Amino acid sequence: MRKGFLAVGAVGLLTLGSLTACGNDSDGDKAGSDKTPKIGVILPDSTSSVRWETADRKFLEEAFKAANVDSVIENAQGDKNAFQTIADQMITSGVTVLMIVNLDSGTGKAVLDKAKSQGVATIDYDRLTLGGSAEYYVSFDNEAVGKLQGEGLVKCLTDAKVQKPAIAYLNGSPTDNNATLFRNGYDSVLKPKFDAGEYTQVADDSVPAWDNTQAATIFEQQLTRTGGKIDGVLSANDGLGNAVISVLKKNKLNGKVPVTGQDADPQALQNILAGDQCMTVYKAVKKEADAAAELAIALAKGERKETGQTVKDPEGGRDVPSVLLTPVAIYKENVKDVIADGYVAKEQVCTGNFAKLCTDAGIS
Repeated sequence: MRKGFLAVGAVGLLTLGSLTACGNDSDGDKAGSDKTPKIGVILPDSTSSVRWETADRKFLEEAFKAANVDSVIENAQGDKNAFQTIADQMITSGVTVLMIVNLDSGTGKAVLDKAKSQGVATIDYDRLTLGGSAEYYVSFDNEAVGKLQGEGLVKCLTDAKVQKPAIAYLNGSPTDNNATLFRNGYDSVLKPKFDAGEYTQVADDSVPAWDNTQAATIFEQQLTRTGGKIDGVLSANDGLGNAVISVLKKNKLNGKVPVTGQDADPQALQNILAGDQCMTVYKAVKKEADAAAELAIALAKGERKETGQTVKDPEGGRDVPSVLLTPVAIYKENVKDVIADGYVAKEQVCTGNFAKLCTDAGIS
């Protein structure tokens, strides 16, 4: 399986890497050719998912260092004012490329437009800024992520032989376009089952700013409203999923109610090994970071690359040159592959009581 993981998204990256630079026809390109290359990156927070600090920062820093390109990476910690302040400081400090993970499209658009007006090239990383002006968008196929979650929940409910299950949705932030795309994906699997009466949707709530504390409160309310009758939870990421599991544990329902997730973080992998989480979605962040870094480095040097893909911005009406990578579903039987791929260290997962569970799952 390890071979399969290493192949994830390889076609897109190889195509990207094989293309040569073409004409310097944008303001960002001209700025890059006239100034010393410097790349600024703004990450969104460190609470909605551990990946931003443990994976994205690490892999981006490694890519920029390997290319000998100056860079600065800051984290807005979920604060829109801080996000804009960081962007202003980066632009003032002379970055030639600004890469952002927006907190919402409104704030993101303001930052991107200001950067463009100052001749700074821009990239949307992981989240598309609706109505924005980024020259590239690099992410995973987020509808495919949601589809894997929907299929995962169906698989776990089927394996448990649950008849006419009552399903709760715990969606991501309503201001994050990715959350919309995830929902499109899992709706494509689950809505036909709701419509056919095979499943019943008993709760459907979004979690502002992907806040895990709020997620626990919201799910507790869902459980109360339904009289405890929830048979499966479509949770949009691992942080929300762990919040759900904490509530299920209080009610002695953990392991009895399948819960989905995404990001394959260490705690989620432990939850899966323990039987408290149905599945997660693994996104090989190194490939995402490498693809974004390659584009950013080219822009910083006054070059442009063709990606061979575009994504339609529904608000701006434009086709944004894009790189979309392929996600992978993770269940107990292939947790070992996330570790073998180097995304999470064995020592982060196989601690204490999880050591035996790791051995039983073939993690060596």
